[in-house]
Amino acid sequence: MKQMHLAAHFPGVNSTTVWADPRSRSQIDFASFEHLARTAERGRFDFFFLAEGLRLREHNGRIHDLDVVGRPESLTVLNALAAVTDRLGLAATVNATFNEPYELARRLATLDHLSDGRAAWNVVTSSDAFTGENFRRGGYLDRADRYTRAAEFVATARELWDAWTPDGTSRPFAHSGQHFEVSGEFTVPRSPQGHPVVIQAGDSDEGREFAASAADVIFTRHGTLEAGRIFYADVKERLAKYGRQPDDLKIMPGVTVVLGDTDAEAQENAAEIRRQQVSPQNAILALEQVWGRDLSSYDPDGPLPDIEPDPESGLVKGRVRVADPLAVVAKWRALSAAKGLSIRRTVIESTARQSFIGSPQSVAAELERFVATDAADGFILVPQLTPGGLDDFVDRVVPLLQERGAFRSEYTGSTLRSHLGLAEPVWKG
Repeated sequence: MKQMHLAAHFPGVNSTTVWADPRSRSQIDFASFEHLARTAERGRFDFFFLAEGLRLREHNGRIHDLDVVGRPESLTVLNALAAVTDRLGLAATVNATFNEPYELARRLATLDHLSDGRAAWNVVTSSDAFTGENFRRGGYLDRADRYTRAAEFVATARELWDAWTPDGTSRPFAHSGQHFEVSGEFTVPRSPQGHPVVIQAGDSDEGREFAASAADVIFTRHGTLEAGRIFYADVKERLAKYGRQPDDLKIMPGVTVVLGDTDAEAQENAAEIRRQQVSPQNAILALEQVWGRDLSSYDPDGPLPDIEPDPESGLVKGRVRVADPLAVVAKWRALSAAKGLSIRRTVIESTARQSFIGSPQSVAAELERFVATDAADGFILVPQLTPGGLDDFVDRVVPLLQERGAFRSEYTGSTLRSHLGLAEPVWKG
């Protein structure tokens, strides 16, 4: 049976988290990170995944505090978690636009050593000048160049990780390219798993190509089994041109899971969670992100605006811009008209992350079906509660997956590459 891979995403980004729930705790205290990581390791998950933002987001000139504000730097948190976990992989999101290869390669190699081979890097890019204002280079990077820089960044980091031979000998390195020119000697020996695992997040054509050429895992999202299978086949087919095999890249969509003792109870629970996630205020903010206009005068329980979006709007800063607002507005209007939905109900139905809803038995069966039919290699779970949102899944669903033979009962290796079934990179010194 094809084995499933599982990862845990620390919640609190893009309004997934239900902060009003009395069980919700701090997104800053180390105890929160430790609780979720220990739960994931108890469930024998592959890795623990942290998102990161480089600037506080703004909405209509105000801090968008519905997102995480004050989240500590990811690699620092993961270095601390390395001391309280034994096998769990530790993945940090780090921007390839506003960092430098030598410095980041060194930090990642350090985490890999401290964790005995459990480090991973989720490569993201940024093209907006708003984020760039925090950095010396500012927002100089054209959007078209962001993946070009990221690809060279990853390649350069790998050259640095190969600067030490497997037997522990340091050799000088030199790299000269379009974006980077660095030379010298790398200070950290080759890491326990050769290179940290590279994760890439993105569904665009550029993102898919970058993942096929350079990533070990792709973090994606898709709404249905069929959409997942189409994405899976497309990305896997791209690997051959880079001399890679289908198993060299794991496809793991981000998903939510809502459980109940019965399927009907789970549906009720899911509906209540969505109502909490998309409050009347959240609904208008989500609408403004698409329309690019101040819509505060609209009634969340009323119809969608009849005005057109402003594609060049600067209303929202620091968040990913909607690529084609006209198309999104048309889709939302069609959905609203077909079902008679209000603004809030339209946002609830249109912005939900891929969800698995049902009894533990139903959810286990559906997760297995996605993997068995090549819609995914596994899943990155995004719980709605900090930090206990993974507890029920580990206690009630993981044992069923193990009984079905779809997921490991024990770790069989010590490194993240061994968990994911990825070979150690061939040394290219």
